[in-house]
Amino acid sequence: MKNYNLLKKACYISGVTMSIVGNISPVLFLTFRNLYGLSFSQLGLLIVINFCSQLCIDLIFSFFSHKFNIAKVVRFTPLITTTGLLLFAVLPTLFPDFVYGGMIISTAIFSIAAGFNEVLLSPVIASIPSEYPEREMSKLHSAYAWGVVGVVIFATLFLSVVGYSNWQWLIAILTLVPITVAFMFMKAEIPALKTEQSSGGKSIFGKQLIVCFMCMFFAGASELTMAQWSSSFLEKVTGIPKVVGDIVGVALFSATLGLGRSLYGKYGKNIRKVLLWSSVFSTIFYFIMATTNNGVINLVACIMTGFTVSMLWPGTLLIAADDMPNGGVVMYAIMAAGGDLGASVGPEVVGIVADLALKSNKILNFAAQYGFTHEQISMKIGMLVAVLFPLLATILFVIKRKKSV
Repeated sequence: MKNYNLLKKACYISGVTMSIVGNISPVLFLTFRNLYGLSFSQLGLLIVINFCSQLCIDLIFSFFSHKFNIAKVVRFTPLITTTGLLLFAVLPTLFPDFVYGGMIISTAIFSIAAGFNEVLLSPVIASIPSEYPEREMSKLHSAYAWGVVGVVIFATLFLSVVGYSNWQWLIAILTLVPITVAFMFMKAEIPALKTEQSSGGKSIFGKQLIVCFMCMFFAGASELTMAQWSSSFLEKVTGIPKVVGDIVGVALFSATLGLGRSLYGKYGKNIRKVLLWSSVFSTIFYFIMATTNNGVINLVACIMTGFTVSMLWPGTLLIAADDMPNGGVVMYAIMAAGGDLGASVGPEVVGIVADLALKSNKILNFAAQYGFTHEQISMKIGMLVAVLFPLLATILFVIKRKKSV
């Protein structure tokens, strides 16, 4: 029997690589604003480019996966990541008049690599013979969550020591992660993955795919809405200081996200039941944050949401693989597209709703009547709309569980 331990470790560390490229820009937002005078909209566009680049890779693999040599793409991806990160670090110094343009180019490059990882790592792990494949999948996704915690803590400590003006050295050090992964993949044997049976997505397209796609959409929206809005929500609505909200709230949200996936990776079973109850409790915690003003309660709800949403994304991949065993790489690509779309749309919907509420005189009068600021009540309305994401996921998981019985 072939030994795939090195391959599994390479995939897990690739999950950490994804946490680097997905979170390094937000960690440095204020640094870029202070050093280069970038606007908030310019900084936000870097996140949009990140998600759109990944979504493009998802769609390309949904229709043309049979055109790729999967093993070569997997081995080449960490080199693309390394290139993007190095350019991100050096272009502002080499071209000081083209700082933002350099950030856009390098972000697109390492985001493309993240898209390859998102599409290919899950089917690679699924293709490795295992007594408990669902646990291996959970470990893969837990690596990302723990990576976020590590990146935030390491970046904060490193920059506080060397100074924020030396942020390029942080990026240079972090490139050691994808470089290490590149060497590991070169030595590891990668099993053949199915692409031909589902070329273009035609052979698996049907009700099962649509339902699983929507599950992924709401899973991505449930996870990323809280991840992206919790800091601002805790600060503006409950009055919790930003430092406390970020370190205790946001960091512990990522920690409980990783804890949930790690626990399932070690002890997990009956994923459909886990998904159903996870979405139910996620709905409850979202509702608590939307309707409660107590800072401690909101903080606890934020942290616990990390735990309850932890299995929604990887768990949906597991039931999709179970329901569509011949889906191959294209199925994982379509699922990744659903998750990325939800991760993009969910937080944006909350922001749009909150902005609309800010323009409403009726809501302004309501806020004044009950002792709220207009901004507080607007963000609460946005969070109340976000309750729909785990709620609709609950309905879909009920449908999926009934069909499996």
